[in-house]
Amino acid sequence: MRIIPAIDIIEGKCVRLSQGDYNKKTIYSSNPFEMAQRFEDHGIVFLHLVDLDGAKSSKIINYKILEQIALKTGLKVDFGGGLKSIEDVKVAFESGASQVTLGSIAVSDPKTFNDLFEKYGADKIILGADFFDNKIKTNGWLSDSGNDLMDFLEYHISGGIKYVIPTDISKDGMLKGPSIEAYKYILNSFNDFFLIASGGISTIKDLDDLKEAGCEGAILGKAIYENKIELKSLLNFIDRKC
Repeated sequence: MRIIPAIDIIEGKCVRLSQGDYNKKTIYSSNPFEMAQRFEDHGIVFLHLVDLDGAKSSKIINYKILEQIALKTGLKVDFGGGLKSIEDVKVAFESGASQVTLGSIAVSDPKTFNDLFEKYGADKIILGADFFDNKIKTNGWLSDSGNDLMDFLEYHISGGIKYVIPTDISKDGMLKGPSIEAYKYILNSFNDFFLIASGGISTIKDLDDLKEAGCEGAILGKAIYENKIELKSLLNFIDRKC
């Protein structure tokens, strides 16, 4: 199972939110690049980089930080947040992203989402499925789309999506464990896709449980920043061949 630390950016700083609430923000570093270097120094290969300013304003903003990390580290960066147009996605890839996560645009503009999927392919486009009470949320978790989680996943997985990040907003940043049962249900409901777990991971046992459930990857945030999980303890999970 791939281990994927997250760096969430607001105003150029590395932050974490609780349950997606921009008013419940904790700043962990003023230098996201140095944080990325720290991850790489501990053997990390993958990074989930989120432009929270972009997510809130509906356009890419922090692409320069992506560019710096992609250029000066060997990390494979999945970039998301505020990618609402073909031009935004182009900027993300030109700035060094290995993959992009698209969520809101898959709801608000499925034609453009499908055009991007056709252009870049299943290995480059990750479907972001941020949900609360089994309903998809968009625009930095600020808007309720009204879309049912399972219907949303079925539509896109049947359309060829290979990677999916279902984030249970109620778990995110709370350090109370991930939505194991929800992930098991999703994995048992669909075939031929990879599920990347996100939200609530706080212990090595959580990672063991996610791996056993069949998750292809796991995104960690606050657990690392608050030393609930030490980076050196992740070595057994890191797969350099991915």
